Amino acid sequence: MILSLLSFSLTIAQAQINDGVLRFDEQRSPQRSGIITIPDVNGYKVLKCDFHMHTVFSDGTVWPNIRLQEVREEGLDAFSITDHVEGHPHSNEVITNNNRPYELLKSEAQKNNVILIKGSEISRLTPPGHFNAIFTGDLSDYITDRSTNEKDREALLKASDQGAFVFWNHPGWRLNIEGSYEWIDFVNDLYINKALQGIEVFNGFGFHMKALDWCIDKGLTVMGSSDSHNLIKNTYDIDHDYIHRTMTLVFAKDRTESSIREALNAGRTVAWAGKYLAGKEEHVRNLFNACVELMPDHYSEVTKDGKSTNYYEIRNNSDLYFELELRSGMATNKIILYPRSLQLISAESGQGSLTYEVMTAFVRSDKHLVVALPLK
Repeated sequence: MILSLLSFSLTIAQAQINDGVLRFDEQRSPQRSGIITIPDVNGYKVLKCDFHMHTVFSDGTVWPNIRLQEVREEGLDAFSITDHVEGHPHSNEVITNNNRPYELLKSEAQKNNVILIKGSEISRLTPPGHFNAIFTGDLSDYITDRSTNEKDREALLKASDQGAFVFWNHPGWRLNIEGSYEWIDFVNDLYINKALQGIEVFNGFGFHMKALDWCIDKGLTVMGSSDSHNLIKNTYDIDHDYIHRTMTLVFAKDRTESSIREALNAGRTVAWAGKYLAGKEEHVRNLFNACVELMPDHYSEVTKDGKSTNYYEIRNNSDLYFELELRSGMATNKIILYPRSLQLISAESGQGSLTYEVMTAFVRSDKHLVVALPLK
């Protein structure tokens, strides 16, 4: 012990003699990337993506490199910086250039193995409001005149003609304006002309419930985005196990930009916000089945009334969160599955399966996912 202390003291003294500075490197924040665990779904990789956020190049409060640091620390696979092509409140301090955030980050994102997709937010008159265009081309000559609906239409058709994937942002965010939360003719015209491919169902802390039904009924892609303007850590309580930024889970063939685009075109997505999921029933169901596993019974007992009860472990093999309520069968009434956890449940023997409603998973605005858990 004495030798160890002496060695430590000599090391400190030697460091001070060498450069006169004692460095407290143990206090540095560790440079590490996060991991969000979600199993593959029917052979598809589930990519964690945020396609809506801002920097000082529009009305955000951070430099673009902060966005890259955040997504890497949180464990996202892909992101877009979608600064407003029209709004530049920091123009006295930052040169107006809609292409610049992408240019600044492209090589650094590749170095960090994060997929950066070029994009922008086209802020139109409300109604209909704002639209995001990702997989865009040159943004320098995007139309910025917002004086008429015809100019609005022209701007969005331009993005579509460039081959962009266009989705409608947070419909209904300004409910005091008539038509802001309706499927108006302007939106229908974009839809008919294939210039609208998706809608934000989750935006930040809001669930735009009508948007989920529109996506399902019209075959549009379900999107979830943070729409972050400030630091993520100042916006989301990410110290909780089940809290991450709002995002889109993309079921992609592989971890590439082209596979993300193919999956978005095909509508293979689920929106994720904290405890909640929303999407087309097929995709939400497949995601649940990939994450949740009911194990065979490991114990049986006979109760006082002569009935036999079996005990099971139900496991959540993901970083998602699920709350289940029993709808049919004789078993545990409520199950809460925290990320990467298991719960013990019991069920009366002789039943083939149990039916639960997943209260945190929406497949329509007024409908939760219902699952049958087979008893083994």
